[in-house]
Amino acid sequence: MSRRLRRKVVKKGKEKVVLPSYPEIENDDGGLGFENKGFANWTSLPDDTVIQLFSCLNYRDRANLASTCRTWRLLGASSCLWNSLDLRAHRCDAAAAASLASRGMNLQKLRFRGQETADAIIHLQARGLREISGDYCRKINDATLSVIAARHEQLESLQLGPDFCEKITADAIKAIAVCCPKLNKLRLSGVKDVHGDAIDALAKHCQNLIDLGFMDCLKVEELALGNILSLRFLSVAGTTNLKWGLISHLWGKLPNLTGLDVSRTDITPNAASRLFASSQSLKVLCALNCSALEQDVTFFATYNNNNNINNKGKLLLAQFSDIFKGIASLFADTSKNKRDVFFEWRNGKNKDKNLDMIMNWLEWALSHTLLRIAESNPQGLDTFWLKQGAALLLSLMQSSQEDVQEKAATALATFVVIDDENASIDCGRAEAVMRDGGIRLLLNLARSWREGLQSEAAKAIANLSVNANVAKAVADEGGINILSSLARSMNRSVAEEAAGGLWNLSVGEEHKGAIAEAGGVKSLVDLIFKWSAGGDGVLERAAGALANLAADDKCSMEVALAGGVHALVMLARNCKFEGVQEQAARALANLAAHGDSNSNNAAVGQEAGALEALVQLTKSPHEGVRWVFPFLNFFLYFYFYFFWLLIRKDLKRRIRGPSKRKMNEQTSL
Repeated sequence: MSRRLRRKVVKKGKEKVVLPSYPEIENDDGGLGFENKGFANWTSLPDDTVIQLFSCLNYRDRANLASTCRTWRLLGASSCLWNSLDLRAHRCDAAAAASLASRGMNLQKLRFRGQETADAIIHLQARGLREISGDYCRKINDATLSVIAARHEQLESLQLGPDFCEKITADAIKAIAVCCPKLNKLRLSGVKDVHGDAIDALAKHCQNLIDLGFMDCLKVEELALGNILSLRFLSVAGTTNLKWGLISHLWGKLPNLTGLDVSRTDITPNAASRLFASSQSLKVLCALNCSALEQDVTFFATYNNNNNINNKGKLLLAQFSDIFKGIASLFADTSKNKRDVFFEWRNGKNKDKNLDMIMNWLEWALSHTLLRIAESNPQGLDTFWLKQGAALLLSLMQSSQEDVQEKAATALATFVVIDDENASIDCGRAEAVMRDGGIRLLLNLARSWREGLQSEAAKAIANLSVNANVAKAVADEGGINILSSLARSMNRSVAEEAAGGLWNLSVGEEHKGAIAEAGGVKSLVDLIFKWSAGGDGVLERAAGALANLAADDKCSMEVALAGGVHALVMLARNCKFEGVQEQAARALANLAAHGDSNSNNAAVGQEAGALEALVQLTKSPHEGVRWVFPFLNFFLYFYFYFFWLLIRKDLKRRIRGPSKRKMNEQTSL
């Protein structure tokens, strides 16, 4: 065994910091050993190993790990760990952003959520940001967006959506164009009116702009878009009031236009045909959920009989066509399984840069459009979802683009729901996902360290698990352990969706014991204490799952032992949200309904404030809570009867004196 010392060097800004040296003990066979057998000396790990470990953790865990010692604090601040930052799961105000500024100097990619974080972005002092992506942007206004653009001149990509940017106007777009000349990708959703002068500013100042999207806008100046000669990809999906006669004439002259997304618009068959005929560069026209095209029998027959390709080799992607087969036609080798076209492209050895750009854009366009279609849930799409929609979403879930994965998982969670109020799903769609291997894919996403993916995957698993067959598949694939683990997450969104998954799985009697064995009961009870304030969604799901579990005799005892009685009584007394009250009342009623088979009824009665809370619930103004009224009355009757029996027994004991058994017990003491 030989001993060697090494010096740890970490770059901090332009300086190199030499960290303390630690001895490493190397075995004769080349493996690392430790002086104290049975204990791992983590400080002796190589720097690159520690940094790799940091890279596999979310930001909260990185911070916790970095706080353990000085060495790891320095390694945790390595610039390579701070190239990108996802703030969506965290409340980030100006003070929090300023505290991150020292580590965020080299940030290149940022994802955020909401107006408060948008206002705080400038305090990160990340002047070198290349990509910014935000959602929940309804309250973001021109001033905020203009300041962000002014402070980040190196910006190359800006995406806001898919929710509507209602307060952003053409003035902010002009500011972006002037301040960010290196911009090559701009995607905005829900802008009310995109004026021609704003688009002209983009054409004048952003000479490298190749990817532009104005989705779900009320009006976009078509004439001005024809002036951005650098465009390769353009999306106007969901945008209204477009003049298709003018578009087919002007956009067909764009010299580099390769991909055009007009999904969810009123484009006509004549306009689509003229676009194909007039454009020399256009290769792909994405036109999903365009009613005018789908209702034209002749247009449908032309493209359906030619594998989505017209006589000039242009590809049309529509609901009536085979999308997988059409995309496969972009490749030279068309002999492979068409359903694997995305997989084959991602793992192909011979890369074509132009084709890669088309495929990456197609992944994004399809994920965005399928999510929007799933949200609106138009009639007549059952065949599309069953034949190729579900398979498309599963293929997109395996994308290397994180936002595509998230949108696909969200769409998967959405398209199966028929009636959200009554928790009804389409069994055919759910089982189509299961048949195509979707459960394993979703569980793999749920294991990701990225909390955004965890949340969306858990939501999809929860919704699909309403179907009994899917719930069994989730349990067989180890989903109960995964959801129980996610329920312990410090991210409220992740914990909420995981609790929803356990709630739906707990409906099946065969899954209750498995949830208890996986520690799910303790996780659910802890959720109630952790998010007792400001977490109505997570509280309702946790209480609902506990209510289902409490219906089982053995699991009800687990609930009581884990502190569930105290947690549920706390909800019944303090939470005013109807859904939480209903589920808390149901859980308490189920706990007390086992009678003499266990001691839970007594445990509920002995909990401080329990009777007061139950009496309050019987007088609740909410219909859902009153639905539990008969069960609560039964419990109250049973409890008072039980209490009366105890008093009666105590009176008899006082009159007759202690029994022989009691005397023996006292003597032995």
